[in-house]
Amino acid sequence: MTDIFFGCTDTGKQRQNNEDTFIAQQADDKFIIACVIDGVGGYAGGEVAAALARESILQRLQNPSGNVVPMLVDCFNLANQKIISEKQTDKKHSSMACVATLAVIDIEKNIFNYAHVGDTRLYLLRDNSLIKISHDQSFVGFLEDSGRLTEEAAMKHPKRNEINKALGFETQLAKSDDYIETGQSPFLPGDMVLLCSDGLTDMVDKQTMEGILTEETSLKEKCAKLIAQANANGGKDNITVVLVKNNKNPLQHNATMPAAGVAKSVINENRPDARGEESPTGKSTAPAGNRPRGITAVILLSLLTLLFLGTTVWQYMQNRNRVVAPAAPIAVAPRVIEKNKQEIKLQQSINNLKGNVLILTDTGYQSPVVLTQPISVNRDTIIIKNKGKIVFRADTSNKGTAFDFSAKCSYVVLDSVAFSGFATAILSRNNNLSLNNTSFLACGTPVQYLVVFPQKKYISCAITPVRFKADSLPMITK
Repeated sequence: MTDIFFGCTDTGKQRQNNEDTFIAQQADDKFIIACVIDGVGGYAGGEVAAALARESILQRLQNPSGNVVPMLVDCFNLANQKIISEKQTDKKHSSMACVATLAVIDIEKNIFNYAHVGDTRLYLLRDNSLIKISHDQSFVGFLEDSGRLTEEAAMKHPKRNEINKALGFETQLAKSDDYIETGQSPFLPGDMVLLCSDGLTDMVDKQTMEGILTEETSLKEKCAKLIAQANANGGKDNITVVLVKNNKNPLQHNATMPAAGVAKSVINENRPDARGEESPTGKSTAPAGNRPRGITAVILLSLLTLLFLGTTVWQYMQNRNRVVAPAAPIAVAPRVIEKNKQEIKLQQSINNLKGNVLILTDTGYQSPVVLTQPISVNRDTIIIKNKGKIVFRADTSNKGTAFDFSAKCSYVVLDSVAFSGFATAILSRNNNLSLNNTSFLACGTPVQYLVVFPQKKYISCAITPVRFKADSLPMITK
């Protein structure tokens, strides 16, 4: 295997220093280490954090073996500890951190393992199609991944560089199970992985990257062309690219045709004379004294028909004089449940809301607010804040939902809200839902999140479990 990995970095056209670094090297005959690290914290600080992370990763991956994913998590934990220690030692580096994407490719098993924190990215190129594997740990990244923002709009968003996770940002990454994104994927012959910093993805769209990566050129030329394209589009940040390709020959399997004798034997078994031996003249040699099976079947069928006909006639004679009055249908009026004044008021307040914030107070609503039917929300953004001690309680007739947020709701916040007795308290469809100081009492399902995909289209995504915690993550800007 030749030309299987390459990496390069560039300062860009608008930065004075390069806070990016990378790893592109073979650990032994079995593994390739690929990593892109983007420093955060301004001049010197970002570079120091990135260098400490690179040193920690290489130290931990001297001899990769066995289950690689835990080793990648160890790399990030070790890097995080070193960056935190340096921040505490040198005050001029107090704001430094870094984001990173790390992949270890197992050449023998044709798989790659990865770990990711922040907004550097990991892509997989397969069959000339580029697929984003990692998820940007930022608000704008979430909006893009969930389809609420187009790639073009995300690239131009003013908060594009705000991230909520980084190495050196939290003292203990292990406090949150989902802080480090990890995974494993097949790495088939012909596949290529791309690791890059946001200096590339903020300047070059996915279609252009895909076009460059599918050209018949070396990995070195592909890296250079990607960086040149980012600089041609503005080069606003440092640009780092690492490529790894599986150069093995694709395996091809020849279809196995059925043996000619198989079909012939099946046909012979279904011939009318297959049970008897065939004479040279083609006639069956079954004993002449045996009655043909066809005649026996006809006689048996005739007797059964006569028996059925006789039974039908007897039944008719028994019932000809019996008149049975048809039963009158029982009309059951559907139960009509009328909404109470409070839920009508709440629904109208949401429908007629000027702006995006609805504040609930004890003077406006008496607690509990009993809901006989779900409150429907069909607006782009809504923030519901409870300034009193109002509780939403399910009516005995309401076995369903308290709040039903349609797929048109892109951003929903519920603050200091309490639910009691609902089968499903909140029904959310593709929403960015934030719950602050929200409680659920005797609710079968507190939140049901429905992921709605477009019909007749192929979907590439990862659906990750939601982790709940008491505090929210702060934001940092690169």
